Amino acid sequence: MFAAILLLLYTGLLLYWMFIGFGRSDTAGSGYRYNYIPFQTIQLYFNHADHFRFKMWVINIVGNVAVFVPFGLAIPYLLQYGFFRFMFRFIAVLFVLETMQMLLKRGSFDIDDIILNSAGALIGFMLYRIIRSIQI
Repeated sequence: MFAAILLLLYTGLLLYWMFIGFGRSDTAGSGYRYNYIPFQTIQLYFNHADHFRFKMWVINIVGNVAVFVPFGLAIPYLLQYGFFRFMFRFIAVLFVLETMQMLLKRGSFDIDDIILNSAGALIGFMLYRIIRSIQI
């Protein structure tokens, strides 16, 4: 029960970050922003790392992975999901959230965010499996 409450609070915090935090504002009038080309944004951050503030680089690359690790740990634990069921549903939810960011003009739809977020969830899932195998 404690893990479920923590996950719920963490999810609320993450939704705040995705739609309100980090200085997000309504981008009305600027049109919809999106990137459907896999690895385009990631490659931009690596190829031109010297053009970005270090904090911005860390938030966009490391942060997009790290903040989703807890979901890979908690969701399989709480819901007893296997790998494919977990990843499929997780990616589907990410797709919806990215689409909402774009449609509400509170950010952009970026396929690279889905890739990085999924990598974080995958790391969390692998840690969950390791922890579970040690406990048995």
